[in-house]
Amino acid sequence: MTTMSDLPDDLAEEILSRVPLTSLSAVRTTCKKWYALSKDGIFGKSASGRKPFLGFMMKDYRVCSMKFDFVDPCIKQVSLLDQVEISQVFHCDGLLLCVSKDKSRLLVWNPYLGQTTWIQPRNNFHRLDRFAIGYDQNRNHKIVRIFGDHKTIDKLGNNPYLVFGYEIYDLSSNSWKVFSINPDWHIDFYQRGVSLKGNTYFLAEKIVIRKSGRTIKNEFIISFNFTTERFGQRLPLPFDSHNGDKFMSICCVREEQLAVLHQGWVTGHTLEIWVTNKIDPGAVLWSKFLRSISGSCKVQYTDGSFFIDEEKKVVVVVNLDGGLETGCNQTANIIGQDGYFKSVNMGEAPNLGKIGISGDMLPKFCCPLVCSYVPSLVQLQPGIISKESDD
Repeated sequence: MTTMSDLPDDLAEEILSRVPLTSLSAVRTTCKKWYALSKDGIFGKSASGRKPFLGFMMKDYRVCSMKFDFVDPCIKQVSLLDQVEISQVFHCDGLLLCVSKDKSRLLVWNPYLGQTTWIQPRNNFHRLDRFAIGYDQNRNHKIVRIFGDHKTIDKLGNNPYLVFGYEIYDLSSNSWKVFSINPDWHIDFYQRGVSLKGNTYFLAEKIVIRKSGRTIKNEFIISFNFTTERFGQRLPLPFDSHNGDKFMSICCVREEQLAVLHQGWVTGHTLEIWVTNKIDPGAVLWSKFLRSISGSCKVQYTDGSFFIDEEKKVVVVVNLDGGLETGCNQTANIIGQDGYFKSVNMGEAPNLGKIGISGDMLPKFCCPLVCSYVPSLVQLQPGIISKESDD
């Protein structure tokens, strides 16, 4: 009788390539051969070049796995989390950090191993908190929660979100630490940090008031180092960052590079993508990956996210497309370096009603946030809050 272990390697690899990300943990335990093939196919050299983009995205406050081959996306809701509404998702080293919609707790999940751990707050989380996940030089994984509040509106109409401090949760010790800071910069509510080689990078800005009374935004990238547990130096962007007529977003490319999307609202919605050739705590070098002047993809500033396939020389911008009063579709816009453009409708975004508390400009529709995914064998243990300390 023929068993699964008797199947030819090429047929077994074909079958494994069609298995959803969230089912790999069950399939890989079928037999030793399939365990090795699934591990090699994901972690080995064979994973590069011919594999589709693997990732997760938010859809109707549900976490969905995604395989994207730049023809049509395959999006499936994660059954493990179908009872949980999630508002944000972040990836680092094969782990996903999921933030519950009501900001009452966090979930860390290894989809490849099928392991999860819930993390309760030291104190209550706030709806405007920023989160990220990374690891230190010993590969200990940690979560940072950045908290603050809005400053009273000044004479020029500015109402910036000021950072007051941050907390770090260490998954190895199941403990929180608290840090107080008073920086002269802030991070907009729609900006999400991305993790690269353990550190997390945020788009931040400092509001500068000139002698003439004119206000400008000095925008830059700021990193958070999970080894020192401190914010690092400001890193310059590869374009003029002193005006507010644009949208910006960042992502990681194969966990090796940072990429930044820039779209001007005044200059015909020209869209540019830049990637780093070098990035370290004190310096960054950029090169332009793509420039599109067609105006076919107009990114909503509160909800745009993107990912890149350098080999196919395309970028996919996931966005809301439509009027804020009449309804929006969740759309994947595929843009090639050669001018190729295709828009893929991924379904209607639910209308959340008018949201605006204390002047906060929160999105009216559920945003289709997307993050890349590279599976790993990082083990998770149930999270238990055991102690806290202040720094």
